[in-house]
Amino acid sequence: MPQILIIDDDPTIRLTLQKFLKSQGYEVALAKNGEEGLAKAKELHPSLIICDWMMPIMDGLEVCHRIKSNVELASIYLILLTARDQEGDLVRGLEMGADDFLSKPPRINELRARVRAGLRLYQATQELQRQKQVIEQELFQASQYVRSLLPEPIEGDISIQSSFLPSTQLGGDSFDYFWLDSDHLAFYLLDVSGHGVGSALLSVSVLNLMRTRSLRHSRTSQNTTNFYSPSEVLCDLNNTFQMSVHNDMYFTIWYGVYDKQTHQLVYSSAGHPPSVLISNEEIPKIKLLKTSGLPIGMMPDISYQEQACEIDTNSRLYLFSDGVYEVPQEDETIWGFNALIDTFIRIPSDRLSRIEYILSCVKEAANNRPFEDDLSLLEVEFHI
Repeated sequence: MPQILIIDDDPTIRLTLQKFLKSQGYEVALAKNGEEGLAKAKELHPSLIICDWMMPIMDGLEVCHRIKSNVELASIYLILLTARDQEGDLVRGLEMGADDFLSKPPRINELRARVRAGLRLYQATQELQRQKQVIEQELFQASQYVRSLLPEPIEGDISIQSSFLPSTQLGGDSFDYFWLDSDHLAFYLLDVSGHGVGSALLSVSVLNLMRTRSLRHSRTSQNTTNFYSPSEVLCDLNNTFQMSVHNDMYFTIWYGVYDKQTHQLVYSSAGHPPSVLISNEEIPKIKLLKTSGLPIGMMPDISYQEQACEIDTNSRLYLFSDGVYEVPQEDETIWGFNALIDTFIRIPSDRLSRIEYILSCVKEAANNRPFEDDLSLLEVEFHI
């Protein structure tokens, strides 16, 4: 049963409204001033409030303002009871949070109609909030599922640490690493355009194809991809995931294969931020690893380049999505790529603390606000 709270310093108005509303089947609570009314609103959480404008101690405008400023009470439908009918007064009431007005003394038919309309809107708002909570819970579960697919850290001749922090919306970041044989390690990181379930599903589809090595030259081809060749991997991904058949979504990716016998890394990228290679020297050397190429899915029948570089012992390689450095700061500037590289250089010597240090710097740049984009980061350390 809907509950209505009446706030009015006039006992006659209070009792008249209470008698009529109870006759209509509503549960009614009473308050004789604004302070008492605000306290009862917090206690009862009524569906609708009828509040007098002119009252001692706390007037109706202040009640409106406090109700609508309270997250837990803001959805309550609030009708101001007033003898004022000037446009300026009504605008002022709306600006303070009133949803509707009733003339004082109220006409019974108008009171009945406005209460019914207000309760319909309140119930619709409650249903929207309920559906929003369901969607948010489903998105959270989807985010947890994506997280569960990501690989565990590895140790040995090559060690890999990673971090994935989802944004406030479900996004399309994912990454993986796997041994092609006893000497060749493949690793990549991708970032699907946009946010939401569609982006996450595309990201998971790519991850599953790559992990099972079932990627082919095209959607209709029977020839499987050579995962030792980064340029071929990107070309086949582009042929398979054209945005014209994937809801206009595309993705960027960086893919590399490391040969631990020759210490050579072969890599290719498609519109993705460069990976950052840092040598283990007293004055670290920085090398940005990137090749030219459009994001995957933007245009059919294009080729991708690949390059190779030698990896020194104890060097570190960082792969990341642009959400790691495109971080809005309080002064509305972007933290930026150069700031991220500076963070890589100043990193602690303790390997297990490095990822946490980087994340702490990113969070500090964001002033610990929720991230607007997914944040994915891989650290690959070469011990041989």
